[in-house]
Amino acid sequence: MAMIGSTNDHLAMAPSDSAPRRDMPARSTSLRRVLGLTAAAIACVGALLLGIGYIRFAAMIDAREPASTPRTDAIVVVTGGAQRIGDAIGLLGAERGERLLISGVNEKTGREELAKLNPASRDLLSCCVDLDYRARNTIGNAIEARRWVRRHGFRSLLVVTSNYHMPRTLVEFAHAMPGVQLVAHPVVTEHVDTSGWWNRWSVVRMLAPEYAKYLVARLRSLVESDPETSRLSVIIGGRKPVSPKPADTLGPAAEKRSRLLEQHRHEG
Repeated sequence: MAMIGSTNDHLAMAPSDSAPRRDMPARSTSLRRVLGLTAAAIACVGALLLGIGYIRFAAMIDAREPASTPRTDAIVVVTGGAQRIGDAIGLLGAERGERLLISGVNEKTGREELAKLNPASRDLLSCCVDLDYRARNTIGNAIEARRWVRRHGFRSLLVVTSNYHMPRTLVEFAHAMPGVQLVAHPVVTEHVDTSGWWNRWSVVRMLAPEYAKYLVARLRSLVESDPETSRLSVIIGGRKPVSPKPADTLGPAAEKRSRLLEQHRHEG
């Protein structure tokens, strides 16, 4: 009898011992559900913040060029469109600055080519315009502009570039030159009309990558001390922002000098 009772007691205890094991899958499922809901909530909040940021970014973009432009010490134009350079030379002719830097010029483009595109400004191009062939991207534009500003002792700059490119350009220039006053002169073209951007998918799609680059520039400026010496600038830009070649070895004039020297060596 005692043995039977012992066996019965053992059987009676079995359900209570196995109960926690049956609860474990339920608890695991509940935890996964909570984690999934939390991740979804974080993703929704992130998407909402990005959307709000995009709206603010788009609102920063001027749909019209300024009616009047204040005078600054100098002018810098970032290449990327013929109208940018034409507007910048026009501002130089209107005495909105004493010198003009055209940053990011193609190595095959010289003053003569620019003069053909802007024949009325040939004298200005000869006396008061500097060409930068070393900048490879917007980070490089800011670095080369800083070198030029320091060389001439300028304290204020009129920054000329396309309206959609202006927010990121100002971030890069302010990061490279925190002590220099920057005045924006956005260039507005007919093929990039940002007015009523929310009604045109083509404009929304065009601004999206620029917004992403703007965010990266903002974040990079918070953790980077100097874009010229930062490894982060190289990683993000995909290459060094400024060409390692000396400035006097770049451009049509330098190429012409190189050919003449080579010719003299063969003749000698």
